[in-house]
Amino acid sequence: MKRSPMELAAIATAAVPGLAPTGVASLPDDSDDFDSVLIVDAAKNRWRVRSPRHDEASIRLESELAALRAFSAGIRASLPFQLPSVAGTVRQGTLRTFVYNHLPGKQYSLEDLVGLGSRCAQDLGAVMAAIHSMPKSAIDRADLPSYTSEQVRQRRLNELDAAATTGMIPSRLLRRWEHALEDVALWRFNSTVIHGDLHEDQLLVEDAKVVAVTGWTDLQVGDPADDFAWLAAVHEQSFADAAFEGYVAVRGDRADPHIMRRAALAAEFALAQWLVKAIASEDVQRIAEAKTMLEELDNDIAEYGGQPISVVEPPRATRVEAVVASPVPVAVAATPQSAGSPGEARDSDDTEPATNAIRLIPSPVSAPVAAPVPVPAQPKSAPRVLPIDGGEPAGDSDTPEPQAQHGELPAPLRAVSGAVSADPVAADDANHDESAKVSELQEVSGPDTTAIPVQPLDSK
Repeated sequence: MKRSPMELAAIATAAVPGLAPTGVASLPDDSDDFDSVLIVDAAKNRWRVRSPRHDEASIRLESELAALRAFSAGIRASLPFQLPSVAGTVRQGTLRTFVYNHLPGKQYSLEDLVGLGSRCAQDLGAVMAAIHSMPKSAIDRADLPSYTSEQVRQRRLNELDAAATTGMIPSRLLRRWEHALEDVALWRFNSTVIHGDLHEDQLLVEDAKVVAVTGWTDLQVGDPADDFAWLAAVHEQSFADAAFEGYVAVRGDRADPHIMRRAALAAEFALAQWLVKAIASEDVQRIAEAKTMLEELDNDIAEYGGQPISVVEPPRATRVEAVVASPVPVAVAATPQSAGSPGEARDSDDTEPATNAIRLIPSPVSAPVAAPVPVPAQPKSAPRVLPIDGGEPAGDSDTPEPQAQHGELPAPLRAVSGAVSADPVAADDANHDESAKVSELQEVSGPDTTAIPVQPLDSK
């Protein structure tokens, strides 16, 4: 529910008895969630009024009230800046409007803040260091959220998955963010108390010094880099560097060296979070704006590389070529098989020894057939071998496979080959009795070997 400045001034009079406004002016705030005004009373005192537009924003204000109450007098005294205090509240239905006591200082735009120079930047770093040095016990007492470094990373991964399902995130950005979220070194940090919604609108500055910090709706224990994310939009990198120097000067060894990398990641990823939120609210205009900004970010990174967001650079694709050291060609003769059982496995005695040499196979040799029983053809010369392109080693043994001689067959059939090819007379005598050859073959092969009829070799 949007409220006008005059309506908010009227609500403030109900929240703070005796308040008599004499002037009212709008204040910059998160326009999607809050309406804010500055009220001046007759005594020239100033008051800030903040009214939620919906239930979620109202819950955030309730969380801020709990946070401000958690800041004890000792904590407030130790901080180099002032904190707001609630002067009164008014509930209207489910929404609750808050009135805060006025704080000194002036709000600056980001450009004007950068214009204040390195002195303001270093003071800003000291302010953030003071916030991150607050005791975690204050957060626990207020029952506010608390996350470890791994829980922070896992939450971001879940949000990345939700953003990816929209199909509107450029693939280059998805790969870039996923690599950063999987970079283990980037997420080794100690969680601290953080403001959670820190940006230029939450700072009140006087004489280039931050005198007050407002907007504590997202106070929690989490990643300190989240409070630096808004500085990623600074065009003058020297301002952000000076702020980090001021931070390190206060935090010392407790300062995480990768804060600025995660801050840059958080700044980029905020666009994806905004897109998801716009889709959930079915806001067509905001969806289009988010898509345009994501495309612009993708183009900028493609052209200029973007800010570093990972400790370990993404791996580059490299061509890996297989290396085979000193291959030794080995001829492997084919084992004759009967035509009736072409898929039958060889006997265990015919197992080839393991070797690291490239395997070579002979070209198929057609076997002449003598009716009614087929017989294996005997090679006239050394079998022609074909290398297997890109073949892998046959085993882990370094023992080379025995070299096959011309026309040599595997061991189980070598005796049969010798019986046929050693006697040249047998090859020339075409009228030799067939039964005598079978008997001779049986004698050579042994009693347990099935006789194989032998086709006489062609004398040509």
